[in-house]
Amino acid sequence: MAWIYLVLAGLLEIIWAFFMKKSMGFTLLIPSAITIGTMIASFALLAVAMRSLPLSTAYTVWTGIGAIGAFTVGVLVLGESASPTRLIAAALIVSGIVLMKISSSTA
Repeated sequence: MAWIYLVLAGLLEIIWAFFMKKSMGFTLLIPSAITIGTMIASFALLAVAMRSLPLSTAYTVWTGIGAIGAFTVGVLVLGESASPTRLIAAALIVSGIVLMKISSSTA
């Protein structure tokens, strides 16, 4: 169950990052409220996941999901660059997440 909470926390991190961008520096009410609400929910789910997952694994996977998700949303929704170097960097982050999951399962 901890892994489900962790993945949900990571997905919420993507949402809050996107709406933080849309909030124009917290000057727009609705995107700002969505940012704060999803931040709180993301942190809460991360905290629940950390009850049974190691800190290093939980935090790395959470930030990795958020980083890859924010990168993907940036490219697909916001029209940001998808240069080969950025794609390689994203692939390395995904590799790190997978290795953390594998190492957590065998430890």
